[in-house]
Order: sequence, then structure tokens, then C-alpha cells
Amino acid sequence: MGALPRERVTANFPFNCTGVDFTGPFSIKYKNQRKGVCQKIYVSLFICFVTKCVHLELVTELTSEAFVATLKRFFSRRGKCSKLFSDNATNFVGSNQELRKLHGMVKNPDGVLSGYLSSEGIDWKFLPPRAPNFGGLWEAGVKSFKHHLKRVVGNSKLTFEEFLTVTTQIEGILNSRPLVPLTTNIEDFNALTPVHFLIGRPINSIVEPNLFEIPECRLKIWQKLTKMIQIIWRRWSNDYLCNLQQRGKWFFDKNNVRIGDLVIIKEDNMAVCNWPLGRIVELFPGNDNKIRVVGVKTQKGFFKRHISK
Repeated sequence: MGALPRERVTANFPFNCTGVDFTGPFSIKYKNQRKGVCQKIYVSLFICFVTKCVHLELVTELTSEAFVATLKRFFSRRGKCSKLFSDNATNFVGSNQELRKLHGMVKNPDGVLSGYLSSEGIDWKFLPPRAPNFGGLWEAGVKSFKHHLKRVVGNSKLTFEEFLTVTTQIEGILNSRPLVPLTTNIEDFNALTPVHFLIGRPINSIVEPNLFEIPECRLKIWQKLTKMIQIIWRRWSNDYLCNLQQRGKWFFDKNNVRIGDLVIIKEDNMAVCNWPLGRIVELFPGNDNKIRVVGVKTQKGFFKRHISK
């Protein structure tokens, strides 16, 4: 594997070097329209090259004016970036008419878009043609967003406010993923997340009741949105935690867990965003001297758990 680009490894402000990608279209409805009439909407994903922070914006149409408005909202909330990276236009070409429209807007920006970028001093860089793997950073973000949004929302038609709420909460979920332990102190149960670079602390989500077992016909509209977010949390966390565990066939012995490692404790009756972090303080080896059970210390006490939990 080659070395990472300079923008990925150089210390910088959040979102100073940013990758952007589009996903969609999605269908939404408006309350003042007759039943059955839906409108298209798109999601623009911005991801920081250094901190991996994610920012999601809704785009109502694929025009230069709409994209400039999206950039203005992004800059107002996250600060102006100096470099903006995106896929080469050939990566957008496909059978989908919307993708061809997006291809034309990005590859050949009109005076509105090019004038705004030049006036703000933004350097927009494109990846090499037919090399989508160069944009794996934002492609992974789009995959995480679409994978769980489509499986939870499905064919449901949300209003603009409801879709905006779900999108913003998914942004918080993606920015709350643990990267590395903050310290090696065995008494410290905090992990570094992308949101630390934005607000300097974890996101403290409002504790809401578990709605998995309640039929949707008994839920109000905002409770349905809460249930969707809880389902997204469960599915995303399961996929993400599985990716952290290497399941490939082994040919050599690998290091097992060690005392002092920071771990996530899985709680079946608790929202994923509230799962506690703990430090391993005791090991219980089996007959083959492999560690499968550990003692974990958290802020609430001591637990004996299997390493898969």
C-alpha cells in the first residue's frame, strides 16, 4: 500500500481539506401537496481529510445555484476550506440521467459556480479519471449513510423536516464512532471520536425510551423517527464493530487483548450511543492460554464479560 496523501497526514483545522460527494435522489413529500406527489432531494456529503468528520447537507436540485447555496451553508457552519476534492466527472457517468446531469455540473461548472469558488480562494481538485478508489474516504461515508438509511426508511416517504432530522442524526452517529483511546490511563474510559475535533467533547444524546417492541401504528410521527434512528444505531454499530474485528483465516498467532485496553461494552437493553466504555483490568485465560473472558472496569463498577461482548 502506498503512502497516504499529504492532506491526510498533515495537521490541519477540521474541514480545511475536504472531500465532497453526492448521493440520491431520495423521495420526500410536502404537507401542502396532494397525496402521491413526491419531490426529489439529494444529500451532499462533506468529509474532513484529517479528522474524518462528516457533514451532511440536503440539496433540492442539481444546479450550480443550489450547490453554491450548499457550500455557503457548509462554510458558515464548519468554516471555509482551502481545498475541495471530488470524483472525476467520468466516475459520475452512468445510465442514470441524474448522474449525467451531475456530471455536467461538476466537470463544466458555469459562471456562477466557478466565480464563487475563485472569489473564495477555493482550490477544487478532481481525482484521476476512472479511479474511484482514490476517493475511498468519502465513498465509505456515502456507503455508511445509504446502507442504513435505505434499510430503515425503506420506501417510506418522509417530509422535508423529517428527512432533515434523520439525516442530521445520522451525521451525529457517524461522527460518534470511536477512533482511539484518549489516554493509556486505566481509569480513563473515554475514546477519541471525530466530534471531539468539532466541539471538544462527545455528543450527549438525549436518553429516549427503547421503541423496538412497540408497533408503529401506536407511535406518533416523531416517535417513528426516533425508532428509525435507534434501528440505524443498532445496524450501523453491529457492522462497524464487526469491521473492527479481524475474521480472516490466521496463519500466525496474533496478540490477544491486554490489560489496559479500552473496550466498548455491549448492552442489549441500552441504546448504542449510550454503551459504556471500559478498561480491561483482569484476564481469564482458557486451557489453551487464549484469552476469551476478561474483567472490565467502568465508571459504574466491575464486569466479567466475553471478549465478543
